[in-house]
Amino acid sequence: MKAGRPGGRHGIHSLRGKLTLANVALLAIGIVAATAVSVMGMRYYLLDQIDGNLVKTRDSLGSTRLTLRDLDSLNVLSFARDRLVPEARNQDRTPDSIFTAVDGRGEPVGVLGLQPTEAQRGLAGAVDDPKALTADPEPHDVTVGDTAYRTTATRLPDGTYVLLATSTELLHNGVAKAVRMNLAIGGLLLALLACLTMVSVRRRMQPLEDMVETSSAIAEGDLTRRVPSSREATLEVEQLRVALNSMLHQVESAYRTRERSAAQLRRFVADASHELRTPLSAIRGYLQLYDRGMLSDPDERKRAWVRVLAETDRMGRLVDELLTLARLDQQPELRLRNVDISRLVRDAAEDLRVQQPERPIAVDAAGSLLVRADESGLRQVLGNLVANVRTHTPADVPVRLGVERADGQVRLCVADQGPGLCAEDAARVFDRFFRAGGGAGSGLGMAIVQGVVQAHGGEVTVRTAPGEGLAVTVGLPAGAAGQESGSGSGS
Repeated sequence: MKAGRPGGRHGIHSLRGKLTLANVALLAIGIVAATAVSVMGMRYYLLDQIDGNLVKTRDSLGSTRLTLRDLDSLNVLSFARDRLVPEARNQDRTPDSIFTAVDGRGEPVGVLGLQPTEAQRGLAGAVDDPKALTADPEPHDVTVGDTAYRTTATRLPDGTYVLLATSTELLHNGVAKAVRMNLAIGGLLLALLACLTMVSVRRRMQPLEDMVETSSAIAEGDLTRRVPSSREATLEVEQLRVALNSMLHQVESAYRTRERSAAQLRRFVADASHELRTPLSAIRGYLQLYDRGMLSDPDERKRAWVRVLAETDRMGRLVDELLTLARLDQQPELRLRNVDISRLVRDAAEDLRVQQPERPIAVDAAGSLLVRADESGLRQVLGNLVANVRTHTPADVPVRLGVERADGQVRLCVADQGPGLCAEDAARVFDRFFRAGGGAGSGLGMAIVQGVVQAHGGEVTVRTAPGEGLAVTVGLPAGAAGQESGSGSGS
């Protein structure tokens, strides 16, 4: 069953929803803060203007040193009927400004022969202590009816107090309208920002959704999928994409390597079982013949015994080679020391001459060439390469053994002029239990050569073609090479 694609639902708890909410919340905080600052500034500015006009009028009235009677007789306040006492003209409208005179007890008195109006009585009643209000240089807030006023007072020489008040209703209405307008505009901005953020985040989050889709596809078995690049990706997302693709490449390589190793292990176990079954079957067969008394002739018993010993030796060699490969797979610690590889090449050539005197052998290993290596491992490499030539080529085919130091490497080469290998067989020459054409041998010699050389940090290469022989070159790293010394005759 296929795994569903994550991320199909984008709720408030998704990264997209959280980013949108964060942007909207930040803008809302900014709008509220800006509205509060602007409203406070506007209120302070308008109140300052109202207070300035009240203080100016109060100071002007106080500086005249006129009594209330003087004001009546001089008709100085004739304008009060039209300006300071507008309710005389329109009793139904709440006045914007109130002018009222009160005695020492705070009771309103008439001005210009007019009785105090309801607004003037309300102002006089709202002011508890005219004397304290006169002493305070700043106007105070009072409420007359349902209307807020800013009020101040001055004392005339005859002891009468004059109360001056200006309505702040227009100010509060203006502030309320400004708040409503700011909130309405802020709401529209928030809605617009939410839409733009959703669109922008959707576009910016597309690479992450591609990563989720790629991960889901890989979880379903498609290891070749990679996260595609995006033109809208940010630097961090692009870095994440590159890192994720690199990781996926490593995971795919590791998986392929594991599958290949598992397949090689299964093939190795099957081949090892087959190779061990053959000598065991032969030994079991001869033992059954002997147990049934079918080997009555002494010559037959001797021949059977020789065959049992031969198969036992073959099985022993096979087991030894398998143990060697197992130790190499565990990366054993090598016993390194200075080894004269030229001497080892000459010894291997002498062994081959003894085993096949008729084979033409050329040796290019004059002098002494020291290498920091495991001597037994190098002897096994040379022994397997020479045994490979001896087993898979006719006895009259020439072979050349050589060693040289070039390009910071020590190169050991064993080349024959035998039938060679095709490209398909050459690609499998280091596989375990591989024998070209089903020939003799265990098929483990070249695998051991590769394992020993790789344990020394070197590499093995093969150059071959049908009819052109086989040349195996072992290269050891420069760090393992010692100094050449002396010179001697080659073989």
